[in-house]
Amino acid sequence: MNTLELSGQPLTLEQIVSVALGESEPALSEKARLQMRASRDVIEDVVRRQRVVYGVNTGFGKLSDVHIPPDELQLLQLNLVRSHACGIGSPLPEAETRAMMLLRANVLARGNSGCTVELVETLLEMLNRRVHPIIPSKGSVGASGDLAPLAHLALALIGEGECQYDGRRVSSEEALRMADIAPLRLEAKEGLALLNGTQAMAGAGALAIWRAERITKLADLAGAMSLEALRGTPVAFDQRIQNARPHAGQIAAAAHLRDLLEGSDIRRSHLTNDPRVQDAYSLRCIPQVHGAVRTALQHAREVVEIESGSATDNPLVFPDSGEVLSGGNFHGAPLAIVFDYASIALTDLMSISERRIDRLVNPDANEGLPPFLSSHPGVSSGYMVAQICAASLLNEARVLSHPSSIDNVPTSGGKEDHVSMGMTGALKLGQITSNAARVVAIELLTAAEGLDYRLPLRSSKAIERARQLLRDLAPRLTADRSLSPDIERLAGAIEQGRFDEFVA
Repeated sequence: MNTLELSGQPLTLEQIVSVALGESEPALSEKARLQMRASRDVIEDVVRRQRVVYGVNTGFGKLSDVHIPPDELQLLQLNLVRSHACGIGSPLPEAETRAMMLLRANVLARGNSGCTVELVETLLEMLNRRVHPIIPSKGSVGASGDLAPLAHLALALIGEGECQYDGRRVSSEEALRMADIAPLRLEAKEGLALLNGTQAMAGAGALAIWRAERITKLADLAGAMSLEALRGTPVAFDQRIQNARPHAGQIAAAAHLRDLLEGSDIRRSHLTNDPRVQDAYSLRCIPQVHGAVRTALQHAREVVEIESGSATDNPLVFPDSGEVLSGGNFHGAPLAIVFDYASIALTDLMSISERRIDRLVNPDANEGLPPFLSSHPGVSSGYMVAQICAASLLNEARVLSHPSSIDNVPTSGGKEDHVSMGMTGALKLGQITSNAARVVAIELLTAAEGLDYRLPLRSSKAIERARQLLRDLAPRLTADRSLSPDIERLAGAIEQGRFDEFVA
């Protein structure tokens, strides 16, 4: 098991995923301990001198003008956690929960939050001993951060609420006891330090972006296979064309396509006797569309990685000057906007993929392949309804890709009068990503079927290797059968990384 030392530094998407999937264990660095102790000293000085500081000895939100006496400061933090644990809906999946826990621990480790070292150590103990809080997925507007999801996380730390442990859903108190972890007693500001922040949306969004990157690069393989099955030309992928419009994503996608298609017998077979001048846009413009999606996801990745090492609660503690300053780093706008951007981009990827699926099954456009790739057209429907399924998934993605970040519902008595809706954006992106995996799976299935009809001519070594891997998961369609298991099995294999050798 690899160890990931945390000091509040930016984390790569790969590091976040590694912990989320249980492949690495995070630990607090000595640097982080020093940073946290310094900021904690500032908070304890505030309490000792009874200086009025928001969230330390005042109420919250609209109640920030209410001063809290010293003997009620711990109750203030406890009540904050309990009252804000108001999430609803199905729990976040385990991986998303783990990503959220990691990110929360890391940003607290920066030493701008004023919490104790013990708080982060307890959070990391839970993560490494696989005590996973039950965190409802709905209820955050992403303004003072992900208040409700993070409150459910904090609730588990103090031994309240529920956790998943050892395959069972049990009370947090029982889970902590079985894992030999002492429940945390919140000190001044610690409840607020746990609740203010963007780590729910960042965790869910990070995993969705990581999955989306894999699917986008695998869509190059699906496109290349479709091009071959439809006897298209790779001339449009020539490097000189890409260099004339040098977007990095476009250049990378075209290079990937050229590598995948290198040495194709199918291409050589129609080099001299093909009357067509150009292919349809869904084939000819693969580098431009797939490349634009790559660029969008790269931008989203960069924003998430910056956020992973950013102090996002309020107020923030600056030990060098001893100041505690109120600001708005908890606002989820940076994430919310790129999640919407990524959702729109991924939906466009699905759109061009669905158009290639249609060309493969449509007898008016599939270059002499059997209608609907059926072995007995008329008696058998072949892949007719697979294309309909792709159209349905695309329609759902189009609805889901409506931006959530452009909405605003003022909360907390108007104090929080502009919110990000970033958690909604992260969850929608995850749903679109799942749909995209299935659409790409359908294109791979139909393209492989088309290639089967081109035998004995064969494509490139890479594509033939991919076709064989696919055939291990889904046999050729020699007679009508339910295609649902094939699509789900292939989509699952994509998500599990079984086609990663074709990702570049």
